[in-house]
Amino acid sequence: MLDVNRLAVLVQIAYDGSITAAAARLSITPAAVSQQLAKLEREVGCPLVDRHPRGVRLTTVGAALATHGETIVGQLRAAEEQVQVLLDRQPTQLAVGTFASAGQTLVPTALARFRHQYPDVALSLRDLEPPDGYGLVTSRELDLLITHHYPGAVLPDAHGLRRSLLLTDPLCLVLPSGHPTAARDRIALKHLADHEWISGGQAVPNRMCLEHLAQQTNVRVHVAYETADYQVTLALVAAGLGVSLVPSSLLNGLEDRRIAVRALTGRPPSRAIYLVHNKQPNPLAHAMTGFLARSATVR
Repeated sequence: MLDVNRLAVLVQIAYDGSITAAAARLSITPAAVSQQLAKLEREVGCPLVDRHPRGVRLTTVGAALATHGETIVGQLRAAEEQVQVLLDRQPTQLAVGTFASAGQTLVPTALARFRHQYPDVALSLRDLEPPDGYGLVTSRELDLLITHHYPGAVLPDAHGLRRSLLLTDPLCLVLPSGHPTAARDRIALKHLADHEWISGGQAVPNRMCLEHLAQQTNVRVHVAYETADYQVTLALVAAGLGVSLVPSSLLNGLEDRRIAVRALTGRPPSRAIYLVHNKQPNPLAHAMTGFLARSATVR
């Protein structure tokens, strides 16, 4: 039988992508991580990682084993939590994962309300860009994940987790206020085909969304400026360098007169923001979902 502790090390390596980062997360030395990995590879009978200059990448066998490891580690942690419940001991920590723009808009108020009601709970927040994070919930390294899905992107399999819609965040067209089409309230994508766009890089969800919309309308768009940071996107738009699609939640209170906010014609695209947790979340995760729902309602 495979050693569970070594499986847990492999799972951490899969999350962090390097021996050094996994060691820091596990509070052990990189040499100890390498030793546990080598022993697991001997148990399995084949390499589980490929080493490269920037870290390690799991082999096909390593990735499959890590997926099973997530479930096994999660079940063990669930058993520990159940024992604590039976002993009338309340959970003392909550780990939340979120993507950057939710961390800017939804999370701060929810965390502040949680901290006020549960002052003795150890809170932690982890920055994760979708689709990352589902495995961390499966292994119960995260109690709650805030993630998103854009049109045209693949929605990951929840793998037995519970995923619920927190809010629908419409995507708005942002363009320089002096742009020739800015006088219109609604603008067709075809009228922007010859303009330079600002979006994420290849395979980034908002880029996949833009390309999906362009394909639906038989329009070819040219992405001249690639950035995953919406604040950089708005700065580039304000400088008159291009147009973009930006979630409306990031435009509340926007006072920059150099930027015009408009809607696309037809059915407006939106990104869906989800909460992901185990089917039986601990009471603290349940409480945090309530605070996040309040933040989503009043945004």
